[in-house]
Amino acid sequence: MRLSIAKLPGDGIGPEVVEQAVKAVEAVCDRFGHEAVFTFGYMGAAAIDRFGDPYPEETHKLCLESDAVLFGAVGDPRYDNDPNSKIRPEQGLLAIRKQLGLYANLRPVETFKSLVNKSPLRAELVDGADFLCVRELTGGMYFGERGRKDGGDTAYDTCVYSRFEVDRILRLAFGYARRRRKHLTVVDKANIMETSRLWRAIAKEMEPEYPDVVVDYMFVDNAAMQLIRCPKFFDVIVTENTFGDILTDEASCVSGSMGLLASASIGKHTSLFEPIHGSYPQAAGKNIANPVASILSAAMMFEYSFGLMEEGRIIREAVSASIEEGVVTEDLGGNKSTSEVGDWIADKIYKL
Repeated sequence: MRLSIAKLPGDGIGPEVVEQAVKAVEAVCDRFGHEAVFTFGYMGAAAIDRFGDPYPEETHKLCLESDAVLFGAVGDPRYDNDPNSKIRPEQGLLAIRKQLGLYANLRPVETFKSLVNKSPLRAELVDGADFLCVRELTGGMYFGERGRKDGGDTAYDTCVYSRFEVDRILRLAFGYARRRRKHLTVVDKANIMETSRLWRAIAKEMEPEYPDVVVDYMFVDNAAMQLIRCPKFFDVIVTENTFGDILTDEASCVSGSMGLLASASIGKHTSLFEPIHGSYPQAAGKNIANPVASILSAAMMFEYSFGLMEEGRIIREAVSASIEEGVVTEDLGGNKSTSEVGDWIADKIYKL
């Protein structure tokens, strides 16, 4: 199979970790007889520097013409420290989500036996935790009307959702619950927010269509507590954009490191695969960043975009082996560099 992949490394550690994912993809393709064709595109601060746009038209065209997008991270201290900046790297993320129709972000959270003691939570709480977060990605407050008034002294951000947007993401989440342990948790703030009441009403209407799925409802503040208190309770969590952004970062505590968590953004035109961590500019160029999340994102790419489940499984096995054998970066207590971990996992793919 020929795999056409847009490679968008972005900023900070993005180029370093994406390069390790490319190594894994090429090793898998070599082993299984596929051809991976990577085409580079600019994104984030790197794109602003070159084009004055965090998601330029050239990059959008590349994504539309590709079977999948492998993405790194965006963000740069130059913009973080300038609240008056009109153009920011993160605007590229909103643009790519909207223009590619990336309406669903999937973030699996699981633990590795040898790393349960790396979690800030007690080992007995996280050992065996395995759940999927489904976050709506193109609606809500991130895309609602926003602005300033009263001479700039009053600011507002508007949260808006349509029935179509809510129905689409809930059906996806119900479907994933059916393929897992048949338990769906709908997270909202229906005691306060009108948009949350719409989410809950539509989920209630949908329940009879999925009689095999157990559904429960949880306010977001309670969900934040239960993720820490009893993460093994969850199977599939579905929620709106802002809540999902916060909860999925919190969920990284379960695995012990953001450097372990991959994600997929499912879209109308193509799908995008990325680690959940940010650009981590303090580590950029030092060859110390954990590449595992980026490599696992490549595994998700094989599974979700190409339906190549065996290829994805091989990558996951190689990653597990690297962790079991202590071939890890400093964030997990190891002494290997980013590239050394990537090389080891690529080599293991051939040997498994």
